[in-house]
Amino acid sequence: MDLKRKLSRLTSAGPGTQARAPVNTVAVAPVVETPAVEVPEVARIPPVEEAGTTTIAEVLVQALRKRMSMDGEGEPALDVPPPRDVPSQEATRADGLVDLREEARRRFAAKRGGTADGPADPRVEELRQMLSFWAERQGTASARKAVAPVPEPRALPVEARATPHGTVHVAEQVYAPDHRHGTAPVAAALDVESRLVAGLALHPELESVDFTRMLMLDTETTGLAGGTGTVPFLVGLGWFEGRSMRVQQLFLRRMGEEAPMLRLLAERMASSSCLVTYNGKSFDWPLLRTRFVLNRVPVPKELPHLDLLHCARRVFKHRGEGARLVHLESKVLGHHRVGDVDGSLIPELYFRFLRGTDGSELVPVLEHNQKDLLLLAALMGDLVRRFQSEGTERQDPRDLLGFAQVAERAGDAARALTFAKAAAESGGPVGIEALVLASRICRRSGDCETAVAHLQRALTFAKPGQGAVLHLSLTKLYEHSLKDLPRALYHARLAAPVELPEDHQLRLERLERRLSRQGA
Repeated sequence: MDLKRKLSRLTSAGPGTQARAPVNTVAVAPVVETPAVEVPEVARIPPVEEAGTTTIAEVLVQALRKRMSMDGEGEPALDVPPPRDVPSQEATRADGLVDLREEARRRFAAKRGGTADGPADPRVEELRQMLSFWAERQGTASARKAVAPVPEPRALPVEARATPHGTVHVAEQVYAPDHRHGTAPVAAALDVESRLVAGLALHPELESVDFTRMLMLDTETTGLAGGTGTVPFLVGLGWFEGRSMRVQQLFLRRMGEEAPMLRLLAERMASSSCLVTYNGKSFDWPLLRTRFVLNRVPVPKELPHLDLLHCARRVFKHRGEGARLVHLESKVLGHHRVGDVDGSLIPELYFRFLRGTDGSELVPVLEHNQKDLLLLAALMGDLVRRFQSEGTERQDPRDLLGFAQVAERAGDAARALTFAKAAAESGGPVGIEALVLASRICRRSGDCETAVAHLQRALTFAKPGQGAVLHLSLTKLYEHSLKDLPRALYHARLAAPVELPEDHQLRLERLERRLSRQGA
């Protein structure tokens, strides 16, 4: 049963009662909005049966008293007088009825505001002081922001250069011969031997390359997905003039202007002997070749390509830390970049430039590209210098093992054996693997006694249960190369964990038969 029906039953005329006005004539009059306070809706009054009164005024006033929150030790937060008090003139309608909502609003405002009807509530005054304090603080902070100096945007360090093919925007910088990137001199890339570079890269074609005319290449693109939708907006080039390194960056100011930039790149490639990149075989050069085709520019003749990523992966794989360029820069060359832009943000920075920013956000991108080109030259010189077997005692044993494996694959047994022996001094898993490699090299050269000695030494580094593979290798050496069947049988019995049961049993039976024939 809704509120109107309950009020109608309560106020309806009957035997022994005086007729009252219909409920709809006593309904709350429209209220003029007063922003200072907010009174709860009268529509939320509890049922009339709970009030226990007989007049509409008493019902409404008690509902309002219950609706207000209690304060302190149970004292009402709002002291609403009994309904029989004389209401104000503002709350009395022309027909003599009382606008209870307006009367309650008036008394609530009087109580909270501190008018003549009663003293001011101290909480209201505290709230006003807090609001005034924060307004003052906010105004002070705004004033400080207004007078703070705004840093001037950095201009993009590129200049428009007229070429026979059109305008190309270029940034250039020359680095002195004594410039170092971390611990490695950049000009050390000029001192490499072609033979060592070819062996390190496992690329025989590089033996005939003149590395004084090499071209370092690194691009910054609109994404890493590749394909026709990826555009290289910055092509970084580096080459040596004497012993100074010149870095030239070709910048694409807007889409559709690639052709002049690509033609300038083709001219530079025509005067170079080879390309030096990091992951350029898989990404940079295939992407540029696609852009040549899409822009109808003749694709330049492909040069011998030294991809240092492949070299780094083979040499540093035992570190277990990956072969990211920036990681090698800090761990191998000791150069730590400060304030370097995150590579994943570079595409978005370029798109913002195309949408109309001043280009200052792209300045760190150009600096990032310059450092990558310097790193290419420094890393190349450092890798080749260490591959010359110089200063092996000062190198990481894991790197020595990597160099030994690369030299073995390149067919340089003497260099591989030197690195393997140096790596074996560290012991542990690296020492065991290095000694196995040294034993394999000695066995191929016919020095089986030394091969056995390396494996016997490796057994001293092995933990219990880890020497089965070594015992199997010793079995083969003693049986087939040294013809020492008793020792071969001894090690064969210890190699059971790494052989199939059938194969292991056949090996033991064969050795026992051969021994029995020798005894007969």
